[in-house]
Order: sequence, then structure tokens, then C-alpha cells
Amino acid sequence: MRVSYETIIPDKNSSFRTLHINVPVKELRWEYHYHQEMELVCVVSGNGTRQVGYHKSNFTNGDLVLIGSNIPHSGFGVNSVDPHEEIVLQFREEIIRFPKEVEEMDSLNRLITQSQFGIMFSSKVKRKILPKLYEMMAAENQKRYFMLLNILFELAETKDYILLNKEVMPHTVISKNKERLQTIFTFVEKNYDKEIEINDIANLVNLTLPAFCNFFKKTTKITFTDFINQYRIDKACNLIAQGKSVSESCYETGYNSISYFSRTFKKYMGKTPTEFNSELIK
Repeated sequence: MRVSYETIIPDKNSSFRTLHINVPVKELRWEYHYHQEMELVCVVSGNGTRQVGYHKSNFTNGDLVLIGSNIPHSGFGVNSVDPHEEIVLQFREEIIRFPKEVEEMDSLNRLITQSQFGIMFSSKVKRKILPKLYEMMAAENQKRYFMLLNILFELAETKDYILLNKEVMPHTVISKNKERLQTIFTFVEKNYDKEIEINDIANLVNLTLPAFCNFFKKTTKITFTDFINQYRIDKACNLIAQGKSVSESCYETGYNSISYFSRTFKKYMGKTPTEFNSELIK
């Protein structure tokens, strides 16, 4: 998996970029990246994995998340299944930030500050915002800009949200350790369905075991064991969503005990694999 800085080009005759992603998930790339622009991601429906800063979790009925400037994150198509549709807005802080003397804009300035932690809005808010996003995609010139402000003001006024992180992840955490993290992530991506020895990973990035454990925990705020389990459970959610049985999802993600798999699944998802599957088919 690549770890990269992304350069964002605004749309023609616009100060920001809009994306309407509606392609098979196999065409989507999983890249852990950051960019100077803030980003509003609306997954219309379906399931997948969100990773924003230090936070990683699954969504099962669409998503609406605001990500701050230079906050590392991965694409929301990770572990999703078809059909997958997203509307994404990417914009610089300076085009929506106003002087403090403009008191009418206080809520918008607070939203910008909170976005550094990653803001996940409720499904109710997403349903309310979605028609406006579709309308924006069809609008032109200055109307698009005023619609952007309108959407952000509405998000700034709601209290129906949670912050995804307790602390801000500086992009320097990723940029300074880019090559080493990329090596680790790529190895896990290719070998998550097999037994992984931490010593092998430490050797791969030329660190002693204690040094590797310290590096990984300091950089990601979780242990490598937690990272592996989260990654495998994310994959298991995807397999279950595709119709695989619990036992198939267990063995295909590197676990060799269904009871341990179920306990681990509940630890990270808050529900058993069977409960997760039942919610998907309701």
C-alpha cells in the first residue's frame, strides 16, 4: 500500500474540487495519503472502512465525514463492496475562513478547527445533506461556491456528530516515516491471511523488536498486534458482506480459531460476526 502526498487540482473555473465516484470497487485504490485541502466525504450507501488520522473503524450504511487539512487518511472505498458511490468535496481552508470580525462566521471557523480531529456526522445529517451535494454537482461557477458554504454552515450548526480522534495526527508523522510505513503496510496487505511474526516485520524495516514496537506505537498510537487485528477484522467484514460464512471469513483472514476470531471481532466491532451478518441482511 502506498503512503503519499496528494496534489489537488481545483475544477475548471472553480476554487475547489468535486468528485462523483461511482465505479466498481476494484478500480478504487487504497492509498494512505494527505493533502493541504480539507475534504468532505459522503458515501451514499453501503459498507467499508474509514481511516482518519489515528482512527480506524467500519461503516455499514454509508458515511459522512469531514477531514481537516493535512490529516492523513485512506480512501473510503477500502473493504467496500459494489455498488459503491461517493461524492467528495476538496477545498482549501482559506476559501472558507473569514476574519474573526465577521461574527456570523464563528460556527464555520469552529468547524474548521474541529475538522483536524475528523468529524463523523450521523446518518440523519447525511440524508439531509445528500440532495444538496447532488445539486452542487450540477451547478456552475459562483453558485457552486455559495452552495459549498451553505452545506458547511449546516454541518457547523448541527450537534449530531462525533469526533473521530482525541488528538490531531500531524502529517509529519507520515511524511517522516513514509518509506518504513509503506513497507509495513504493503507487507500486511499481502500477508494478512497468513501467520505474521512481528520479528519478521522488524527485520524487514531493519529494527530490533523493541525498537520496532516502540516505533509503531509512537507513530500510529496502537500496537502492531492491534493493527493486524483491525486490518483482518476489516477484511472479514468485507467477506461477510460479500456473502461468505463466518467460518470462511475467519480462516481467510489469518485466524485459525473461530472462537478467538469471534472474540476479536466483537472487541473491534462491538458485535459478533453473526450479529454483524444479521444486521446486513435486515
